Amino acid sequence: MLIPISIEENNIDTSDTEISNSTFKDLKLKEEHIEEFLRKNIEVIFGEEESLLIVGQQVSNKEKGRSDLTAIDENGNIVLIEIKRDIDDIKNRKEAFEFQAIRYAASYAKIKSPDVLVNKIFSKYIEKHKEEFELGDLTPAEKGKRIINDFLINNNSLKTFNQKQRIILVASSFDPQTLSAVAWLISNNVDISCFSIMPLKINNQVFLQVDRILPPSSIEDFYVDIEDNKEVEIVKNPTEIIRTNLPRMPKLFEWGLLKKGDKLYIRNHDKEASMAEVVDQRFVNYKGSKITYNQWGQDVTGWSSICIYEWAVKLDCDKTLDSLRREKLREIDNEE
Repeated sequence: MLIPISIEENNIDTSDTEISNSTFKDLKLKEEHIEEFLRKNIEVIFGEEESLLIVGQQVSNKEKGRSDLTAIDENGNIVLIEIKRDIDDIKNRKEAFEFQAIRYAASYAKIKSPDVLVNKIFSKYIEKHKEEFELGDLTPAEKGKRIINDFLINNNSLKTFNQKQRIILVASSFDPQTLSAVAWLISNNVDISCFSIMPLKINNQVFLQVDRILPPSSIEDFYVDIEDNKEVEIVKNPTEIIRTNLPRMPKLFEWGLLKKGDKLYIRNHDKEASMAEVVDQRFVNYKGSKITYNQWGQDVTGWSSICIYEWAVKLDCDKTLDSLRREKLREIDNEE
């Protein structure tokens, strides 16, 4: 999946297109630059099929460990997102990438309630980025409690808060030893994933090539065998996993479920205040601005990422986009 680094509509002249691979080092981007970009645009990793709320950045534990990004997902799980620029950054660490993440996740397992999460992590995050939050007369802790409770209640996950922790590892590439360890953890029911993000230049525009590396369709493909007299083979082209088989916006337009001018609103929020008008497959018009569906959902809810299909409701039938696409799929199955 290609993501423009600047979140704008891109009109690329393919008649004279120059495509070249690049690296973060070539672009003079450090790990903290990638972290900040993902903090503000975490949907590039999680796509349109998951709702997520970023609640922490550079969180330290009592042993001086420092995690990159912390979030909660729509099931109430705490999500640890660890970022490395490239293989060299992974190899140069004293502690293995995946083991470092496990230590941080173990710290988060002790967080038993949303209030503890706010007091220990989220209030500090809000204070650090207070220009992004409308505090009014509220303290960061009060604002944090309102945001998290709203997120958990709307996703019906207040009772399942932090029953498990997830780990997301992000890098431009991974060494085979890390992939082997992560594959083993996945096979032993640890919720851990690897995503690669690589910069790609198309003419003068920089894009991110985002791919899910693990878990793959076959976990065993990533194990590194115990060395015998043969050279260990490096997996060069790991299987890409598509996040979901459910149809997305282009198919909804093709089926006539959505068209230009349709009105949408976000469920569980004020209908009039959240109303947007469909522009095309990528954009809606919301409060006079042309923005992406995800950005519209994020603006209304205040969340970092949103499964827009589950939350966008079509005004003329009061059904979510997810309900509409599932009904269409059942109709197609019945015809077959």
